[in-house]
Amino acid sequence: MISIKSEYEISIMRQASKILVEVFEEVEKLITPGTSTEEIDSKAESLILECKAIPAFKGYQGFPKSICTSINHEVIHGIPKKEVFIKDGDIISIDIGLKYKGYYADCAKTYPVGNVSEDKLKLLRVTEESLYKGIEAAKPGKRVSEISDAIEKHINYYGYGIVEEFTGHGIGRNLHEEPQVLNFKTTNQTPILKSGMTICIEPMVNIGSKEISILKDGWTVVTKDKKASAHYEHMVLINENGCEVLTMREEVMHGEKWCNWSRSEGNRSSS
Repeated sequence: MISIKSEYEISIMRQASKILVEVFEEVEKLITPGTSTEEIDSKAESLILECKAIPAFKGYQGFPKSICTSINHEVIHGIPKKEVFIKDGDIISIDIGLKYKGYYADCAKTYPVGNVSEDKLKLLRVTEESLYKGIEAAKPGKRVSEISDAIEKHINYYGYGIVEEFTGHGIGRNLHEEPQVLNFKTTNQTPILKSGMTICIEPMVNIGSKEISILKDGWTVVTKDKKASAHYEHMVLINENGCEVLTMREEVMHGEKWCNWSRSEGNRSSS
């Protein structure tokens, strides 16, 4: 069943999203060569807890950490480790979710580390563009499959592989709700988007083949051909005018900071 959020629920989800955006702002400072993924996870968890929120991923179906850190050919669900350090030339996907006052917020971005090859930079650009193509299609009265089609068309133009086993999703009182938001078009009839729905749109795109496998840790998803992968995700509210991207950085950059640890330091420009 797809939930339609009340104004009160939407207000809480906006607050949760603001916290999440500010956590990303702080975590981004650690994305430099020599930083361990455990250090990034520890920082994110600390910031989330200081804002009186809860890390959404820690313990979720047994996941051992608070965030996901996926490097190069790791697609999603990479487990932060103290012995894994990001290096010059890497790309790293950071996926963070939190729960605040009973509601979830979820977002992911892929970052270049130092001097990154042109093919990786292009992958990041195209994947993020495909996310926004999907967001542009997220309007009341349209079907979920129109989001999927917009993403697929953009990715196919560049000949990249679209991961099919993992998808976007509804979100609210639960981290994963209906509807499923595919990154490729389906012939099945999908739900009609309605004002008050909240969904996560999140393309996962590989430079090479779409084929993936899961490592022995039971979590880390990797490309079978060992070629690089990128992952971007925004949480979106469908409204009467189209949609509002709840996890958009600009939504908090021109206003008062939400968390005390960042409010005192003032606004920062995007990195």
